[in-house]
Amino acid sequence: MPDEKALTEYARLVVRTGVNLQKNQILVVNTPIECAPFARLLAKEAYAAGAHDVIMSWSDELSARIRYDLAPTQVFAEFPEWRRAFYMDYAEQGAAFVSIAAHDPEIFAGVAPERLTMAQQAAGAALLEYRQRLMSNENTWCVVSVPTKSWAAKVFPDVSAEEAQEKLWKAILATVRVDGKQDVVEAWQEHIKFLHRAAAFLNVNDFKSLHYTNEFGTDLTIELPEGHLWAGGSELSATRVPFVANLPTEEVYTLPARDGVTGTVVATKPLVYQGSLIENFQLTFEQGKVVAFHAERGEDVLRELLNTDEGSSRLGEVALVPYDSPISKSGLLFYNTLFDENAACHLALGKAYPTCLKGGEHMQSVELLQHGVNDSLLHEDFMVGSRELEITGTRRADGKDVPVFRHGNFVDFEGTCV
Repeated sequence: MPDEKALTEYARLVVRTGVNLQKNQILVVNTPIECAPFARLLAKEAYAAGAHDVIMSWSDELSARIRYDLAPTQVFAEFPEWRRAFYMDYAEQGAAFVSIAAHDPEIFAGVAPERLTMAQQAAGAALLEYRQRLMSNENTWCVVSVPTKSWAAKVFPDVSAEEAQEKLWKAILATVRVDGKQDVVEAWQEHIKFLHRAAAFLNVNDFKSLHYTNEFGTDLTIELPEGHLWAGGSELSATRVPFVANLPTEEVYTLPARDGVTGTVVATKPLVYQGSLIENFQLTFEQGKVVAFHAERGEDVLRELLNTDEGSSRLGEVALVPYDSPISKSGLLFYNTLFDENAACHLALGKAYPTCLKGGEHMQSVELLQHGVNDSLLHEDFMVGSRELEITGTRRADGKDVPVFRHGNFVDFEGTCV
């Protein structure tokens, strides 16, 4: 376990920079019970920042596994009203939400995929309005992580459980810049400025499409809708409070045109989905929709993911991450999307962020669809970046092709935008 100073700094970063908690605001913490010590530190920092109250929402993946194995099938089509009301009541009170994403990557391996899909659909439908609020930035929110023993053992299988957890703590603190060399909040302000410059470069060029190729066989063209916006680093809530939705984050991102994706993309890292691994997979798109797919492991889980609803087989996010990002340089496969997506360029199946379209946060679902914005009950990131990834953008204004990524990294855009 890291020393108390490092843990306190991390908790302060989450509260002060992640959700940027305001005086008299409520903080809701979604956390596995294994992460209780860090959740309590978050509570202390939140009250120090002037929180009105801190509410804990506990989960236990071992109990969840028992339920998936033994409960009658029909229970997975149900979602308790009190849980929906819990999230909506606090959201409507303007609460900030922190989620600690720390799970055994294979906790649900062997569970019938249709059970997982039923539960995903039931929760997605019940929490649709709540998730819409967060994806439209009506509330501030942040996803973070701390090690659990089962997860650490997957990342570091050749050492004892205690040493694995210690090594994962060290890796996580490095990704969030808690290194003792600089005030962590100041370090993040510098990093956020870089991501803002990258987003500005992309917005100034207003690309009509992006063409991806790499050494693994990716050859994919993604059209971008008129009025799309690139974002990264910090965002603004509906009340104009800046916050950072993921700690760590190395990405700038936007949304694709719902029907404008063509070609084949090869995933470069495993995808952990609902407690199961999907490995060595590829997707082929025509007019925005997946028409063929293959995975060496977890193909049945991938099939269920793609069949969740109409939008789950289409893309909802395009995100650019330099291959030489700090997380990538660590050489670790975290088996956790929060970290692995920030080691490589990635795409997401499912729902798009309305904030990535001009005025999108004020549009209803039908209007967003008319603007080519994908909708779904899910949003699942998968990694496509590699050392030899090349991305070329075609500008909307003059049709000129502009290099965006070469050899896995951004072209030199410094000085081309404010």
